[in-house]
Amino acid sequence: MQSENPPSITTSGFFYKNPSLKIKEFRAFLGTRLGVIFALNMQSTILYFWVYHITNNKLSLGFVGLAEVIPAIGCSLIAGHYVDQSEKRKMVITCLSGYLITAICLFSLALPMAEKNLTVSVIVGLIYLFVFIGGVLRSFFAPSMFSLFGLVVPREHFPNATSWSSMSWQMGAVLGPLVAGGFIALFGIASGLFAVVCVLLTIYIPILLIKVKPILKKEKEPILQSIKEGLKFVVRTPTLLGAQLLDMFSVLFGGAVALLPVYQKEILHVNEMGFGILRAAPGIGALLTLGLLAFLPLKSTPGKKLFLCVTGFALSIIVFGISTNFYLSFAMLLLSGMFDAVSVVIRSTILQLVTPDAMRGRVSAVNTIFVSSSNEFGDFESGVMAHWLGTVRAVVTGGVLTLGVIAFTYAKVPKLRDFSFEDKKE
Repeated sequence: MQSENPPSITTSGFFYKNPSLKIKEFRAFLGTRLGVIFALNMQSTILYFWVYHITNNKLSLGFVGLAEVIPAIGCSLIAGHYVDQSEKRKMVITCLSGYLITAICLFSLALPMAEKNLTVSVIVGLIYLFVFIGGVLRSFFAPSMFSLFGLVVPREHFPNATSWSSMSWQMGAVLGPLVAGGFIALFGIASGLFAVVCVLLTIYIPILLIKVKPILKKEKEPILQSIKEGLKFVVRTPTLLGAQLLDMFSVLFGGAVALLPVYQKEILHVNEMGFGILRAAPGIGALLTLGLLAFLPLKSTPGKKLFLCVTGFALSIIVFGISTNFYLSFAMLLLSGMFDAVSVVIRSTILQLVTPDAMRGRVSAVNTIFVSSSNEFGDFESGVMAHWLGTVRAVVTGGVLTLGVIAFTYAKVPKLRDFSFEDKKE
């Protein structure tokens, strides 16, 4: 048997350090995740640009985020219940189909015929409506993909697979805004939204390469009882709860991406391509860091590294807020993405390791609430703060508040501070 597995293959090399990539279905999972995130980030970037340039109202940017966060939070717990009792691949395909339909509607709305026959207020209202529908779909898509991850990857490979899953997400987050900026500058908004439709169509190829998976939670129970169990589990797991709260409040206060159209037009004075580059900067930084993690995986003191990286993220946002130089702003957004990448891998691995298989949908649904509260509600908060305080003051104030949240969490949640991958495989 030893001759069949030479030490040079089993104890060193790229695939030894990244065993999850040997799994065919996991590679298909990565392709699906990359494609969806690429399409949605491309679409989101175009929509933020479109809305601001037809309204010239900072508050309208906040309402784009609010339109998605309301259903993402409101439907998440119900979605988690149904995901746990449903076949996961089918749920992903259903959500993908919903995303495709909304993308077609948004593309139709950007055509000259629609712009000619509809007022600006009607167009903006319909954009909010389709973003709202996308928020509903997200509440089902996120726990479905989280649950599917646990069915295609062995538990012992979770930390490594989480790094690659995060990398696929970041690749979509990098390329989506960058390509969107190019389409806006060269071909226009309608062409960019049509490209989103085409990308979503291609995603059916990798997801269909994954086989139908068993439903681990077969017993039926009242929906309220099922939701209550998911909430109780999160609340009673200090490491998980602390990580989620830290992420929620740091991104809620430290988010500046929603205000990039304002920085592009009024502070940095760059063109549409510059906007796309700035929008992609956090993802580029994250992608670089995740590439390093593929060769230098996180092993020791992940809890302390989490706090250091979130602190670096907050400081980067503060410097970005006061910058009036495009290159410095790009560098700070790049650094924010690098710091955030490490914290994302640590938080995601905690979530995968401590969640029982039969509760993945519900626990992921609770996680979606935290993520949506920080990201989309953070976009709304940024828009409102910028409207009241001014853009620069809003971003800097948010960064300072993030530092306060980090200090409080570090003092109050020692289990998160001392977290170890080896000790928490519950």
